[in-house]
Amino acid sequence: MTRDDSRDANPASDDDSSDSTTVTDGGSAAGADDVALDPWGSSTVSDYRKLFEEFGIESFDEVIDEVPNPHYLMRRGVIFGHRDYRPVAEALREGEDAAVLSGFMPTGDPHIGHKLVFDEIIWHQQAGADAYALIADLEAHSARGLSWDEIDEHARDYLLSLLALGFDPEDGELYRQSTNREVQDLAFELGSNARFAEFEGIYGFDGETSVSHMQSVVTQMADILYPQLEEPKPTVIPVGPDQDPHMRLARDVAARMRSFKVTEAYASFEADAEERDHLAAAYAALSDDTDTVRCEDAADWLDREMAPDAARDAAIDKLRAAGKEPLRPRVRFLDRNATDEAFDALIESIPGEKRRYDEHIDAFDMDRTEAEELARDVEVDHGGYGFLPPSSIYHRFMTGLTGGKMSSSVPASHISLLDDPEDGYDKVKSATTGGRETAEKQRELGGEADECPVYELYAYLLSGDDDEFAAEVYEECVGGERLCGGCKEQAAELMQEFLEEHQEKRAEMVAVLDDLDIDLDSDRQGVPGGEH
Repeated sequence: MTRDDSRDANPASDDDSSDSTTVTDGGSAAGADDVALDPWGSSTVSDYRKLFEEFGIESFDEVIDEVPNPHYLMRRGVIFGHRDYRPVAEALREGEDAAVLSGFMPTGDPHIGHKLVFDEIIWHQQAGADAYALIADLEAHSARGLSWDEIDEHARDYLLSLLALGFDPEDGELYRQSTNREVQDLAFELGSNARFAEFEGIYGFDGETSVSHMQSVVTQMADILYPQLEEPKPTVIPVGPDQDPHMRLARDVAARMRSFKVTEAYASFEADAEERDHLAAAYAALSDDTDTVRCEDAADWLDREMAPDAARDAAIDKLRAAGKEPLRPRVRFLDRNATDEAFDALIESIPGEKRRYDEHIDAFDMDRTEAEELARDVEVDHGGYGFLPPSSIYHRFMTGLTGGKMSSSVPASHISLLDDPEDGYDKVKSATTGGRETAEKQRELGGEADECPVYELYAYLLSGDDDEFAAEVYEECVGGERLCGGCKEQAAELMQEFLEEHQEKRAEMVAVLDDLDIDLDSDRQGVPGGEH
């Protein structure tokens, strides 16, 4: 869950969902290649739309209308994508339980790139979600080779900035991976359902990868699922898109930990989703004319009415093998890891008509939502986790002030939240812009705000909640009315004011942090490993 450079957040670290007057393609840094999501590398994303096509990330624009009072990062398209965010949005709307968690690998000073994740955690907390933030110290030690002294120093700085920006420690939880025994115990259990072959395929691990690095991945899975230890609840992990491999693995592992899997079915045999679509079509067409639809009749209908494809042909073969068996819609409870007691309890709890098989139960008087809730309740009552698949939201990467990617190792490319306010002013004044070669051309052609790191500062931070101001800056730039000198001066002054205010609040939070039950002086020993 870690993010590199401007992407050091642990998920645990063009024209898509945005209004073009307020959003830039902050990931199209010079040299960005095809999509390659590497949680520990320096990946950039040249075209965010490819993430929708290649990895199944959905556009946030499709769900934003379901979000109560969305954060300005959502409104401006900075948060551009999501994976299964609707359950979280629904819980926030209805005042039901939900959670948010993200983490930070303390490899350097917290900077304005990290502020995106801080803000996302805080907004969800203020919207009613249980909030968790963690320091990914085990990962920093194993994957980045930081000493424990370095980790302790940086961890304090991250937490102070999080508190200064509005995280409520009385209504949330802060922790370190290395001192949270519940997370480590959960990681051990999750590890029983993770395989090295997956790590090879997802992360490129090989014979040179240290065991502690692999262990840190399982720990991140535990971080992601930790908010659901007491009870299952919709949980969102705000991250950069480079962290999506962690999210996909966490969702898979969470499913494997379940006692039961609930699917839809039409007969005693198993069918995949595409085959079920064909079965549903046959049932809908034939059930209008008869009370009992036979599998062999459905096979004939598919053969006659549907164009050939692999799923249709497979469905026909299964239907013919089933012969005169009735074709009826039902929900199916599959035994994944259930104890005998849990399996028997589920059978007793299913209302109406049901049929038991060796490894599954079919119910004919329930819909899938009811079945999912019942399976989870029985699982939890019998000592299971009942995990809901964790959700995620994805924000654009900030472009470095010097162009290219923002990097913690290149001080001029980013603004640290610990920078002297005057240094922050100077960095903005020296930043690359999307302006034209001359003032005359700027007035004639307009500036290129979509490729301007300074405009990103307005959209991501300096405009705050004022969408009109962000849009005004954009329109004045692309219309040729705003010149780069004055624009940078205004941004530099706003950045200086932000840093002054933020650091004053950080100072106020020192006593608050010292009173919290989190150990920032590790007594661990060990030689940093790291895979460089």
